[in-house]
Amino acid sequence: MNFTDLGISAALVQALEKEGIKEPMPIQTEAMPALIAGKDAYVSAETGTGKTLAYLLPIFGKIDPAVPNAQAIILAPTHELASQIHQQALLLAQNSGLPIKSLLLIGGANTQRQLDKLKKKPQLIVGSAGRILELIGMKKLKVPKVGTVVIDEADRVLFGESLAVIRDILRTLPDRPQLVFVSATEQSASSAEAQKLAPELVRLSAGANQVNADIQHLYFVGEERSKADLLRRLIRAIEPERAIVFVHRNKDAELVKAKMGNYSIPVVDIHATHGKLERTKAMNDFRSGRVNILIASDVAARGLDIKGVTHIFNYDAPSSSKDYLHRTGRTGRAGEQGYAISLLTEQEIRLARRYETELGIQLVAATIREGQIFAAEE
Repeated sequence: MNFTDLGISAALVQALEKEGIKEPMPIQTEAMPALIAGKDAYVSAETGTGKTLAYLLPIFGKIDPAVPNAQAIILAPTHELASQIHQQALLLAQNSGLPIKSLLLIGGANTQRQLDKLKKKPQLIVGSAGRILELIGMKKLKVPKVGTVVIDEADRVLFGESLAVIRDILRTLPDRPQLVFVSATEQSASSAEAQKLAPELVRLSAGANQVNADIQHLYFVGEERSKADLLRRLIRAIEPERAIVFVHRNKDAELVKAKMGNYSIPVVDIHATHGKLERTKAMNDFRSGRVNILIASDVAARGLDIKGVTHIFNYDAPSSSKDYLHRTGRTGRAGEQGYAISLLTEQEIRLARRYETELGIQLVAATIREGQIFAAEE
């Protein structure tokens, strides 16, 4: 089945071909007919499998460029993910020739500039729930024509304060929109909340809660105080083309960055306390290849789609298998080989066993000696 068979217009098919995309991925084949039909849906598939296009293409097919009003809203939990979705929308519009305008609305950005851009009457709004609700409340973002609302990373935002803001946004809409929930995993709590918001939703999945088979999993055991030196030795030995180092907390990202700097290893970091410009520069440096090591907290990196990531380093061990799944999903994309490397203390080896049991994978114990990596039994 091709994109035309799925109901995608010739202009959008042409836009996809310009990106080198000729055949739909499994989640796109599964999801797009239901989304085009206007059904509420929970779309789940592993990271890097084409979920963004799975909902963007149906949205583009429904937007009427002649109507100068917001017709769809996409909510994302991080600035980086929102920007990534917005960039994909801009690319679709440019390559298809469709006069559809997308606007990025995120907190931390200049409000007046956003207000000025709203005067251009964008049909697609992408951004953070808090800023979008704020602008609706100011009556600057008008939503009477909104027919679709997408909640990306639904397993992360359908609880607590984030859920309350999403509900407030939905209350501002005069007509009940199509609701699309998107995630790499489907958790029972988020699934239940989605069901409350959309009682008749359909569940569409392809490989959700599964780790990509193209990823090799290794772990190294050492003391907590020696992790920075171990990371240094691994980076020197592997010389990764592009790698992400995951830590738990914002302050840990800064600390590891400083230690790598002491070893003359150039890195950039992103975390929640960085300002928008600082985070944007770090991501641009990493995407362009000017720096090939990115240190990130889980929150900052959630949902990021960065091409060419060859290695993932778990400097801090993921506390759950779900987090391990999200982290490792950044590598091994599009059929390429990826590597997930965890730095564990003796007490954390039990976590490796948990990942193996719950995700159906094998983590190989390894050591590094004289700049060479060996399986532990060698």
